[in-house]
Amino acid sequence: MIIQTENLTKIYGEKETKVIALNNVNLSVREGEFLAITGPSGSGKTTLLNLIGTLDEPTSGNVLFDEVDIGKLKGNKLSDFRREKIGFVFQLFNLIDILTALENVKIPLIPYLKECKFNLNDRAKELLSSVGLEGRGNHLPGQLSGGEQQRVAIARALINEPNLILADEPTGNVDIKAGDDIIALLQQLNRKRGVNIILVTHNIALAQKTDRILNLRDGKLIDDK
Repeated sequence: MIIQTENLTKIYGEKETKVIALNNVNLSVREGEFLAITGPSGSGKTTLLNLIGTLDEPTSGNVLFDEVDIGKLKGNKLSDFRREKIGFVFQLFNLIDILTALENVKIPLIPYLKECKFNLNDRAKELLSSVGLEGRGNHLPGQLSGGEQQRVAIARALINEPNLILADEPTGNVDIKAGDDIIALLQQLNRKRGVNIILVTHNIALAQKTDRILNLRDGKLIDDK
């Protein structure tokens, strides 16, 4: 298993304001799997993704990545782990408006340029080409469609050659056609590059295009299809 969570719990607030976002969630993600996590707003989907991605810390429980307890990683070791192992794709693209598509793809590794074992500029161009944006590298985000911006975000997520991509509602801000294209692209990355993908979505039709669906309700994992 590439990912395992053990009694993963996240609680916000205290007493009257306490909200149990996740409640003793146990799940396993197989190597090479394209997994969808579904559920309504407020069910805990994004919280779960953030805990797996080390963007947040659990109240209790553990996340194991290749049998490594990532909760025990601190400071630079945690930052290095996140940079080397995980790529993120967000609903709102999170591109920097004043940077070109090529610059947006490169930016996660700019601070680590001396450590790169490859030419960063060449790799960014290759990734833009692989997501169907060859020749669009000099365009600013505002000059690209929503679907194209999300493709830039996917290329950016791949710049560090991650083992795992965490995609949080990646089709939420694009039209149906672009959404279908993005899911097809993620399928291709999973099958041809062997990238593990966890997709959070409320769209059941999209979820059904993945290998397996997990369903969350009120912070609890209620079924495994």
